[in-house]
Amino acid sequence: MDIPASLVQVDVTDVGRLIFSGHCKRVTAPAAYGEVCILPRHAPLLTALRPGIIRLQPDAGEDQFLYVSGGFLEVKDSVVSILADQVLRSDEIDAERATEARGEAEQQLRESHFIEDRDVAKLDLAKAVAQLRVLQHAEIHLLKKHPR
Repeated sequence: MDIPASLVQVDVTDVGRLIFSGHCKRVTAPAAYGEVCILPRHAPLLTALRPGIIRLQPDAGEDQFLYVSGGFLEVKDSVVSILADQVLRSDEIDAERATEARGEAEQQLRESHFIEDRDVAKLDLAKAVAQLRVLQHAEIHLLKKHPR
């Protein structure tokens, strides 16, 4: 595979489908212990992903913001492979449902007495907030592209 030195090949897949495949200038992802930014010639890396936003900056075209529920990211030989449990584009996210899920998770956090229940609620809250943030990023990006 011929990859220009100024780019990385990025493949994003979730269970059963390829979400994105192409060359990017930069990839930002929510690694388990903090956000990682992958640029060309990045050192080899394997890390778990937490719920959050993947930002792809393609060689051509608009930046893309994707929701990821968790999974793994690998960097090897200028190829970034993201294997996720669930990946959603902004147009696949239901804002009303995500807002409702955030409220339910917040309520569960307030009412939980057991650590395990609180951990589940924290994860559910992180997922809902990440989905809402993807929608916010997409809206901001659209407004920059088409000012009112």
